[in-house]
Parts: sequence; structure tokens; C-alpha cells
Amino acid sequence: MATRPGPLTEWPWQWMGGYKYLVLAPVAMHTAHRLATKGWGDFDPAYTFMLPTLLLRMIHNQIWISLSRYQTARRKHLIVDRSLDFEQVDRERSWDDQIILNGLLFYLGYAIIPNFRLMPVWRTNGALITILLHMGPVEFLYYWFHRALHHHFLYSRYHSHHHASVVTEPITSVIHPFAEHLAYFLLFSISILPPIFMGCGSVLAGVLYITYIDFMNNMGHCNFELMPKWMFQTFPPLKYLIYTPSFHSLHHTQFRTNYSLFMPFYDYIYNTMDSSSDELYERSLKGTKETPDIVHLTHMTSLKSTYHLRIGITSISSKPCNDSVWYMWMLWPVAWLSMAEQLNGSGELFAKKYPRLRVRLIDGSGLATAVVLNSIPLGTKQVFLCGSNSKVTRATAIALCQRGVQVILNQEKEYGMLKSRVPESRAIYLKFSNDETPQIWIGDSIDDAQGRAPKGTIFIPTSQFPLKKARKDCTYLSNPAMKIPETMQNVHTCENWLPRRVMSAWRIAGILHALEGWEMHECGDDMMNIEKTWSAAIKHGFKPLTKPCSLNSGTDL
Repeated sequence: MATRPGPLTEWPWQWMGGYKYLVLAPVAMHTAHRLATKGWGDFDPAYTFMLPTLLLRMIHNQIWISLSRYQTARRKHLIVDRSLDFEQVDRERSWDDQIILNGLLFYLGYAIIPNFRLMPVWRTNGALITILLHMGPVEFLYYWFHRALHHHFLYSRYHSHHHASVVTEPITSVIHPFAEHLAYFLLFSISILPPIFMGCGSVLAGVLYITYIDFMNNMGHCNFELMPKWMFQTFPPLKYLIYTPSFHSLHHTQFRTNYSLFMPFYDYIYNTMDSSSDELYERSLKGTKETPDIVHLTHMTSLKSTYHLRIGITSISSKPCNDSVWYMWMLWPVAWLSMAEQLNGSGELFAKKYPRLRVRLIDGSGLATAVVLNSIPLGTKQVFLCGSNSKVTRATAIALCQRGVQVILNQEKEYGMLKSRVPESRAIYLKFSNDETPQIWIGDSIDDAQGRAPKGTIFIPTSQFPLKKARKDCTYLSNPAMKIPETMQNVHTCENWLPRRVMSAWRIAGILHALEGWEMHECGDDMMNIEKTWSAAIKHGFKPLTKPCSLNSGTDL
């Protein structure tokens, strides 16, 4: 939102939220009616291309989003090295509003301008007129309109909304108030409408022109330099005809330079080109080679987790995913190959195969165990262990026995397996019983066993997966996770079902390993010292999601 929002700032369908695409329903219904009553023969090229073009524009923009996030993560050709945060992601999640607006206006133009229905697929003379009109009046008028938008009256009421994003993403290019987009539509119509009225317009020329606008907008805001130097060396005047991402990034950081749309020659003419444009281009194109300290080797934990990739759909990945969603059907062909501990021993097989490995493999089990132990209410004397298949669950049970907390199991096989791992002096705290059901339940099989738990039970999961069901008369703690420090930057996606700025203990452990310079592997049966790992996490600003409470003082969890 602009600092002092002016008239027509908000989009007319903003109140509709995710249902805003219903404004296109009349267009879709009219199309379906024409098809049902008159068949495909009644469809002229302009009408046929209308809705598919909207869809292709959305796909085009999403490709740019994914490409930009991939390249900025690599950091080699990064232009502005600042943090991207959830506030910007929320502000820019409405990037598709302008596509909806254009669809409605094109449909309106089709309905009231007869020449629209007469356009062929292609006419070269009309395409040339579109190019000349863009290079002439459109670029000129945009330059001065853009400068006017930077006057404090218009800037505070409209354009400041766009400039709230200093670190740009491709979709930043279309984040403007409604009134500003109307002005842009009228401006770009100068290149589209005259050929149509002259009778030489064509459908493909219009589609290609819109694609050109989207491409240049996305490229100029992608925050990584990709324009090869040989292009400008081969044809030097090109620098007046096409801008670079670094050229436009200076407009967002320096504010009163580099106003041009896509062709910088007006900045040269009116002396508003930033003097550091060429130097920033050279530096960004050359790039810097960085070696990461930590690499998270990730895989799908569920089909929904695919949508939470950083390079994915920003409006989805920036929110926790807890419920079933309609778009899950798109991933049904994707196979889920488990990377469970049973397949690779949490990396142990890899470490044994390459004993001289110069990197360290961290499965994060030590910190995950520490988080579980510190989530248990103070004063707990007994816990029920439901499922001990995971390394974290076994380590938690052994640690509890060593602390003098009785661990009760009702599965004889699991009891026998754990008993062989618990020190003999503490084996008395491990108990097999089918009758006792303490108030605290811990384990990786809570979903299967919670029906037998008494009312008021506190469930503490040790798994990375969320529970599929929950009872209203019980308390459920989070999977092992912690809040990240406020100083941690570029965190703008959620880790699957976890809240914003919350990270699973398994991932945090890798960060701690690098920060502390620890040299040991943590995989297979090897585990970091639990207390040492927990102390390091607290020292570096990671915070527990819950504070341990006393069982005698309620369950304020």
C-alpha cells in the first residue's frame, strides 16, 4: 500500500480474496455458450487467443519467479545483496491482478471495436507499426509519466507502493495500485490500437507485444545480471535500445535515476542515467564465486511439501500448509521415494563409502532430541513411549531413563530393543506394561496410538511429519522445531506445515554445525551431545516454541 493511498488505489476485486478469478466467469460462460450453440467455426482468431494468452502470461511470469529465485540463491550474478522477507512476499502476492484486468479490458475491446473480430493471425505491416509506436511515443510518454510519478504528490499516493520493494523480484514489476495500472494500460494501447483501427492489426502481433512487455518487465526486476557483454560489443547502439537488470535495479536503490521503460536512450538524452550503471553491470556480470557452508539435501516429505520449495509458487510457499488443498491433484503423477533411515542409515552408508570426505554429514538427530526433551513439562515422572522406530525417539527414551524418568512401553519387541541400549544402571526406569498410561506421550507413532490415551494427555511427537488427526480433549506440541533469530535473513518461505520463521530442528542442526565448526559426522548411530547442541542453539538465538511447564501448574503450552 502507498504511504498515503490516493483514489483507486485498491483493486475492485480485492475483497474477493482467492475467489477473484470469478470476475472472469462471464467471459468463460460466454465462450462456453458460443461453443455450445455455434461450434468452433464461430470463433475468430482474436477470441480464440484471448483466454489462452492469459494462462500463458501466468506461466511465463511463474517461470521468471522460479528462475530468479534459483539464480539469486546461487548468488553468482546477484545485483542487490539484501534480504527478502515475508512482508514483501505478502505485498506482491497479487501480481496476477494485472492479468485479470487486462483480460477484462481486452474482452471489452473485443465487444465494442468491430475491427477486433476482423483481425487475421499475422500481418507484418501492423507488427512494424506496433514496434515504431512503442519506440517512439510509448517510451517517451512513459519516461515523463514515470518522472511525474516520482513527484511527492503522486509518489506518496501511488508509486511508493512499487518502490517499497528495494530488493526486486520479477513480479515486483507489476505491483502497482489499480489506478496506475489503468494508466499503463492506456499507455501501451498506443502501440496496439492504431494498427487495429488502420485495419492492419493482427492477433499474433498483439500477443507478441504483450509477451515482450512481460519479458522485459520480469527481466528488469529479476535481481541477477544475465545480459551477455558480447551483445553490446557486437552492436554498441544496443545499449540505448535495451536496458539490463542492473540498470533498472539502480532506479530502485537510487530512486531518481534510470527512469526509462525498456529503452534507456531518454535517460541519456535528459541526463538522468545513473553514473554507476556501467560499473554495476560489469561487476554483476562478472559475479562472485561463493562456497556455501551448509547444503540441505532435501526431498519431499509429502506431496504438499513440493509446493514449499523456494523456487515454487510464492503465495503458497510463504504460508504453512496444514490442510488438504484443491491443487494437490496436479502432483498425482509424482512418485514419492522415501529417503528413510532404513535406506541409508541417515547418511552412514555414504560416510563409510567415502571415509576421507571433506564435508560433514548431519542428520540433526541430536538437536531434535534436545528439543523434545526440553518440551517435556517440568516435574514429569513418567512418560509413555508410542513407537521407537526413529533415532530421535530411541535417544529421547534413553536420555529420559538416564534422568530418572520412567519410560513405559506396551510393545514387547520395542521394549527388548531399547533395553539393550539403556545403561544397566538405568534399566530400572524402562518398563513394559499394558496397564499404565501416563499423562505424557512421546513417540513417532502417536497417530496410531492416541485413541487409547486418557483425557488431558500431552502428546509430544518426535517425527518430522505432522499428526493427521487430533483429539479435542488433549494437548499437542509441535514437531521438533525452533524459532529462528530475528537477524536471520532471506527467510521468506515456510517449511511445509511449520509457521513463519520457524525451522525444524533437523535443519537447524546443520547451521549450528557450521557456526560452531564441529568436525564430527552425525549420522548412523552417531549423535552430537544433546546438551552441547541445545546450548549452542540458544547461544545463537534460536528459541524453543514452547516453555516447559510444571504438571502441577496446568498445561500452558
